[in-house]
Amino acid sequence: MKVPAIRYYEQIGLLAAPPRTQGNRRLYDAGDLRRLRFIRHARELGFEIEPIRELLALAGEPDRPCARAERIAAAHLADIDHKIARLTALRAEVARMVDCTNHSVPECRVIEVLGDHGQCTSERH
Repeated sequence: MKVPAIRYYEQIGLLAAPPRTQGNRRLYDAGDLRRLRFIRHARELGFEIEPIRELLALAGEPDRPCARAERIAAAHLADIDHKIARLTALRAEVARMVDCTNHSVPECRVIEVLGDHGQCTSERH
C-alpha cells in the first residue's frame, strides 16, 4: 500500500495515527497491519469507505452476530450486479453501433448513433 493511501486512511479515521520514531517514521504494530490489509482487500473488492468503516467497527466486536456484515456485503453485491447489468447493456449498444457495414461517414452507424440518442436501443439514454 502506498504512503499517501495510508495517510488518507489516517486522516479519515480508518486507521489510528501510529507512534513515531525519533526520526519521525511511523511504527505500525501487527494490529495496524491487519487493519491495513483489511482495508486494502475491501477496497480491492470495491467497497466504499463508509461500509469499510462499518465493517471495521463490526470486526472490533467479535461477540456480535454477523447479520449486519452480511447486509453490507449483500448491498455491495447488489450494486455490483447493477453495474454489470449496465455494462452489459452498454456493451451490447456499442457492439450494435460498431457493426457498421457502410464505408462512408455520412452513412456511418457509429456517427449516426452518437449523434442521436433515439438510435440507441438500451433503456437508459
